[in-house]
Amino acid sequence: MDLSRLAAGIGAALLITVSAVPARAGDRDGDRPSTREFGNGPERNEVAAPDSAAARILAAEAGTAWKPGRQGYPRRHELRVYPDNPDDRAIKLGLIPYHGIAPKLNALQQASDRVSAEVVGHSALGRDLYLVTVTAPETAAEAARQDRWRELIENDPAAAKRDRSLARGYKTPVWINANIHGDEWEGTDGALRVIERLATATDPATRAFLARSRVYVTVTNNPDGRVAGTRANGAGFDVNRDHATSSQPESRAVRDVVIATQPFVMLDEHGYTGTTLIEPATPPHGQNYEYDLYIKHALPNALGMEAAIQRLGYPETARADIPFRDYAPGDWDDWPPIFTPMYAMYHGAIGHTVEIPLRVNRAEYTTLPVEELRRRSGINTDVAAATIEAALTYADTNRSALLADQIEQFRRGWAGEPQREIPDGFVPGFGPEDRYSTEFPRAYVVPAGDSQRSAPAAARLVDHLVAHDVRVTKARHSFTLNGRRYPAGSYVVDMHQPKRGLANVLLEAGRDISELVPQMYDISGWSHRLLWGASVDISRSAAPRVATVPVIKAASTGSVPWARDLALTLRDPADVRAVNALLDEGVKLRLDGADTVVVPAASRALAVSVAGQFGVRFTAAPHGGAGAPISRPVLAAAVSADELFALREMGFDVRTVSTATLNAGADLTGVTGLVVSSGLSYTQLNAAARAQVDDLLSRGGVVTRGVTGAGFNAAAGLLPATAVAGRGDANGVVAVRNTGTVVGAGSLPHSFVYSPLWFTGAGFTVEQRYADDPLVAGHWLPSAPGAGGPSQAAGQAAVVSGTTARGSRAVLFGTEPLFRAHPKGLYAQFARALYWTNS
Repeated sequence: MDLSRLAAGIGAALLITVSAVPARAGDRDGDRPSTREFGNGPERNEVAAPDSAAARILAAEAGTAWKPGRQGYPRRHELRVYPDNPDDRAIKLGLIPYHGIAPKLNALQQASDRVSAEVVGHSALGRDLYLVTVTAPETAAEAARQDRWRELIENDPAAAKRDRSLARGYKTPVWINANIHGDEWEGTDGALRVIERLATATDPATRAFLARSRVYVTVTNNPDGRVAGTRANGAGFDVNRDHATSSQPESRAVRDVVIATQPFVMLDEHGYTGTTLIEPATPPHGQNYEYDLYIKHALPNALGMEAAIQRLGYPETARADIPFRDYAPGDWDDWPPIFTPMYAMYHGAIGHTVEIPLRVNRAEYTTLPVEELRRRSGINTDVAAATIEAALTYADTNRSALLADQIEQFRRGWAGEPQREIPDGFVPGFGPEDRYSTEFPRAYVVPAGDSQRSAPAAARLVDHLVAHDVRVTKARHSFTLNGRRYPAGSYVVDMHQPKRGLANVLLEAGRDISELVPQMYDISGWSHRLLWGASVDISRSAAPRVATVPVIKAASTGSVPWARDLALTLRDPADVRAVNALLDEGVKLRLDGADTVVVPAASRALAVSVAGQFGVRFTAAPHGGAGAPISRPVLAAAVSADELFALREMGFDVRTVSTATLNAGADLTGVTGLVVSSGLSYTQLNAAARAQVDDLLSRGGVVTRGVTGAGFNAAAGLLPATAVAGRGDANGVVAVRNTGTVVGAGSLPHSFVYSPLWFTGAGFTVEQRYADDPLVAGHWLPSAPGAGGPSQAAGQAAVVSGTTARGSRAVLFGTEPLFRAHPKGLYAQFARALYWTNS
């Protein structure tokens, strides 16, 4: 969990007209003030590269979730061996290159009946993701019994608690995740060392341990980054920010592993913080945890890992930083469900981030002598192995208590019991600042029928919940709840379920925690209910009284009425994908207003096809409508990797550009519009590049986002809008008023911000304003007294549109509608801006 501190000089970076706009990760690296400094940054996804893997990911189907087979152990699989790659960045450090992992695992499988290796997914660039299981041999019947016990723990915890054979015979599951950040290498090497020891040791203690334990290791969660020496995966994403969204194949793979293995303890091996860092974390603690069941194990396990690294005898490992014990609130929190350990906690695990100490990446990788790099990597590998061994010891020693507490977590969920009040001193150092809790609603309802804002969004949300092991059912009949009538087919999330914490953290609005801690490690607000585009209702105290059936997959949502011309309202990325697919087929579409696309009757067959493919719902178009023709946008985009991914996810034709590529002669021939949010400075273009851009701006539109986009707007003289900066690390879910006809039409009443901007001035249309009390959930303090806070943003223009002095159209976003490919319900407003500026 590396940290990027953002905007140290908040309000003092880039002048746009008369206002200062601060640094924003993704625009450039920055540091944010805190009581401690950590990590490598940047936290925001990197600027998109022309060879981004986004298109590759989007072209492939997500596939079904990985699940373990029913055979016994060992389960030997001959892993495919990759060609030697002398450019693998691990080689310089004396660490195992990616191409060396499969041969090593194949050899261990042949040498030991304790080792099973399999492929559980593929990276953004198609590399195999390995899961290694180390345990004593099991017959198929014994393995099936373990599976039944695991399912009983989750599905009937009361019965599991009574089952004495389960208490005696259930193998303790521990999961180690390594190398999720590609340039934090040594977790892989330390894990392989432990695997080899467990596989080959002949002592009775090891044999006995493996007879009562299963050790699961995802050996490298980010092979693309491991090879390239980058934090991000091959699509430019920080996988350790993606667990609530699951946009990347690497995060989906480990999601499936944690659900299928249900570990008692998990470690996520990272680096580099100077001193080894071992969670538990500082407040704010996620309010949906059963935190008493977590901290009672997490703190002593961390202390055991600290003792293990001290025994290594290096001066650099004389102590560890344990944030819960050592740091100030907000320095290293466990609030959002986006990190691997925090996500795993909702599945019953005691999750820890471990940050090994000595930096060997970034500048150190290129400037330090190889001998010093390898000395550091050797110590780091020892630390990783020592923390893993200590965690295995803790899990084995405390097996009965860990089993009982995982059962208890799921039992509380099924029973719908309130969270426990945790007293001061429950563990050493626990005090009022650590006390976070929530009241779980009784149920969420995702309506079917006319009251559902977006059927594709509802289906996507339901499928997402189910994929994360949240129980969803579908009503067999209509029903009334809290005075409202719901049709048959409506979806119900009954919060009396084992993983209610995960269900709630994904669906609740969240909480404004600005006054509780001075800063946050990462984002502090998110909400699938408010930002994913589906209508979702909350029932605080009553559950529906209706027969339901469990949902494995949401019902198909595509439909086309019997009508002449057809209309499709752009509310969801699926709607945009359908429009772009029709444009690809040469269908002559019209734009009725800014949010509705009209399909001619002659293209009904193609409409039926895309309705089935994307689940979109066409309606009958009004008679006599004219509308402006839509042409296929061809976009030159200077954007961050997550935005590129989202644009391609919607089916846009995107050609990545930057100041450097344009100055080097990148050709804009055939491009119809420009998107600017990262990596493009108008003032730094050379004469030839500027002439190309000026030509594009005279014939095509531009859409911008954030500080870089606002700077481009000001320098190119497009809209007379003055950008004003909020605090650079401010982020979260905000309430907005939709006032315009382009972006505002049909948009959600909520948006997302990260380093928020707003616009002042005249000569443009305000599409969206921040509400009078904008922050719904997240962390947003003033950057200075009376400046940069939500009070100053209240009522101000968040998104503006207009015609430029060059005669083209422009839309400027101060919000984050594509952030990390997360707020799906905001995508359509960005797409409408693209169609409007390109028409």
